[in-house]
Amino acid sequence: MDRKTIVAVDMGAESCRVIAGLLDLDGRRLETRLISQFPTAVLPIRGSLRWNVYRLYEEVLKGLKECGRLFPSGIESVGFDTWGVDFGLLSKDGTLADLPFSYRDGRTSGLASEFGRILPIRKIYELSGVQVMDINSLYQLFALVKSGSSALASASDLLFLPDLFNYFLSGRKNNEYTIATTSQMLNCRSRQWDPEIFKALGVSPGLMQELVAPGTRLGELSPDVRDETGLASCVVTAVGGHDTASAIAAVPAEGGDWAYISSGTWSLLGIESASPVITDESFVFNVANEGGVGGTFRVLKNVAGLWILQRYRASSLETASMDYESLVRTAAGKPDFRRLIDPDDPRFFNPKNMAEAIRDFCRETNQPRPETVSDFVTLILCSLAFKYRMVFDRLQRISGRPIRKIHVIGGGARNRVLNQFTADATGRPVFAGPFEATAEGNILVQAMGLGMLDSLDSIRQVVRNSTEVVSFQPQDASAWSEGYKRFEELVDSRRED
Repeated sequence: MDRKTIVAVDMGAESCRVIAGLLDLDGRRLETRLISQFPTAVLPIRGSLRWNVYRLYEEVLKGLKECGRLFPSGIESVGFDTWGVDFGLLSKDGTLADLPFSYRDGRTSGLASEFGRILPIRKIYELSGVQVMDINSLYQLFALVKSGSSALASASDLLFLPDLFNYFLSGRKNNEYTIATTSQMLNCRSRQWDPEIFKALGVSPGLMQELVAPGTRLGELSPDVRDETGLASCVVTAVGGHDTASAIAAVPAEGGDWAYISSGTWSLLGIESASPVITDESFVFNVANEGGVGGTFRVLKNVAGLWILQRYRASSLETASMDYESLVRTAAGKPDFRRLIDPDDPRFFNPKNMAEAIRDFCRETNQPRPETVSDFVTLILCSLAFKYRMVFDRLQRISGRPIRKIHVIGGGARNRVLNQFTADATGRPVFAGPFEATAEGNILVQAMGLGMLDSLDSIRQVVRNSTEVVSFQPQDASAWSEGYKRFEELVDSRRED
């Protein structure tokens, strides 16, 4: 059997994992093994939230060393994916100028609107095609400009987080294309850094790096990394650096009538397209056109996702002691549409106490206050399912593409209750799996870059060969349609406020 070992480093907002992929080239099947896992918690420093990338890098090296021990025949390649928008700045000597900010740091609040007075938001959207959010790299850079940041003043290079870890391992500086598209500084048509945006920002585009496509071999491990890990022969490969880009590459779909939910801390809902979708309606609905593997576009919308459930779980000793499966099971009975929230209300972005934020929303909207754990969990999951329907209905209208089935991938695909609620709310069948879509996409894009696979279609064929997909069929359509009307009214009333 011709089997190759490839390593994915998958960094999520809650945890980072080093995962080995064992790719059987004869049977076109992939097996994954978790090698190590460690938290990626933000580090509070003098009122700001930072990523301690040195600690994360130290843990990555430990994971790679363990890979070398477990697979003495060798590792072919390693690749990094992370969340979008965050970046590090390098000084002229190649060292970090400062610890990277977290996108949940509050310094960018309101900056999208403020920057819009320099370059209109509609124009920025027309150029970049990217969903306008205060957390975007563009507004993070604007915050540094406004504050007179010494780190920015001394910086010679900007590397997004996967680029930064690629640099740590190989010494090569590049900006991977899919992660670059999340910045709102890349022109979605030319696929190059947009000079008009940089001029308005007052930052030289020379800060940015050469763009590379997913599957680009960046080079071998640097000598010090080889000595530390014991990996004598291993290359670093750029993957879909944005974790969603890697995840969507691993959707086990066929045909063109499907949509996806990359379900985790964020829910990313979208379709795959050969070209960006930029219209007046897509601008109003704030739809993103982000780069995908194989030259595709991910036409998508970000929704708050399971972050709300995660933070609710942490809101009390009672819920913090429950595992996620037990927590979710409290909502497994009949759905309750008497109390709902808009998951994208700003109060849910990073509240001190999620339970109190939900109670406040219900009080302000004259809904019954949730009291029990079941009340809260049912409310969160029903609201997410209705939000998913709202997004998919509008994506279908904006793109002109039918959406007849939904693929749910990522860790959130394990949430059977939410999967069923999603099928019920949208009236579309839901197919859940793979759970490790991001890592699998990461590994298989590396395999494509190494010449083991030849296309995005071949990647998805390997995923279909290797994954058990669980299906959920819509039920109780009448009740869910009535509930959705109430959700629409709630969202519309808040928009008018």
